Amino acid sequence: MPRGTGAVQPAAGSIRIGVDIGGTKTEAVALDEHNTVLCSLRRPTGQGNSGVLRTLFAAVAELREAEILAPYRLVGLGIGVPGAVDPATGKVSNAVNIGVAELELGALAEAGLGLKVHVENDVNAAALGAHHLLSDRTCADQGSSAYLNLGTGLAAGLISNGGLVRGAAGAAGEIGHLPLGITQEPCPCGQTGCLELIASGSGIARQWTGDGEFPAVSLFEHALLGDPLAVAVQDRFFRGAAAAIRVLGLSVDPAVIYIGGGLNALGEPLLEGIHRELARTAGLSPFIAGLGLGRRVRLVPPGLPIGSAGAALAATG
Repeated sequence: MPRGTGAVQPAAGSIRIGVDIGGTKTEAVALDEHNTVLCSLRRPTGQGNSGVLRTLFAAVAELREAEILAPYRLVGLGIGVPGAVDPATGKVSNAVNIGVAELELGALAEAGLGLKVHVENDVNAAALGAHHLLSDRTCADQGSSAYLNLGTGLAAGLISNGGLVRGAAGAAGEIGHLPLGITQEPCPCGQTGCLELIASGSGIARQWTGDGEFPAVSLFEHALLGDPLAVAVQDRFFRGAAAAIRVLGLSVDPAVIYIGGGLNALGEPLLEGIHRELARTAGLSPFIAGLGLGRRVRLVPPGLPIGSAGAALAATG
């Protein structure tokens, strides 16, 4: 075709944008039809309904202006967000760490951006992202996995046959509120002795007030030096994390259990401690030993955008 006619080149394919809205940062990615991340960005998260919407609209607008995405056709937007989420309506409730009591996020995003929008709980979105970005093709298409989020709280996302398992009330994977008797402390949920009280960032912070900005990092450093209190708190943490993995193994029996969340930054010492505790309990039970749970546990690589990629994947269809 002659130059100067103003003809538009055909699109290279379709993309979906995924946005992971966190308490301090918002991450956005664009995925192509092969689930390859073409472009990404991170920006601070505004607080409250207006701040969250402002952050979302700005991140999507900035990503859409990226030169690499110009040949592609944008077909959908997925949003991962903390709190209680109704995926059918896109309504978000009780997302306290972003200052949202109630927000019709899906409807407002569709109206403001002119896109088809899917809203998903952030842990579920991360589970979907981990499953499809880290599993081999056979597992991603047909298999099962679980994502254990060790962050401020503790929760899991469950994948079966490549899709999310939410449960009748959307509570599938809320294993942080299983009262397993490891501690007798009251939990903010109203129960006593919930797993989250010891196997989470907030659980560590309640028990350890060492130096440094991050209590978990300080805890692991002092435990390595032999501080008796640090060792005791760390041991309880490993007991709780291993208990969470056994719960997942015995309830849904996933092929892989991915560990992510803020505490994932602790790296190999975190994985080694969990493996050590799993081996100890397996040594007490031939039945548990036969499950081989330690071989199923993998750390999510630092920096991999499983939350935002999972949100984009959730927007498919």
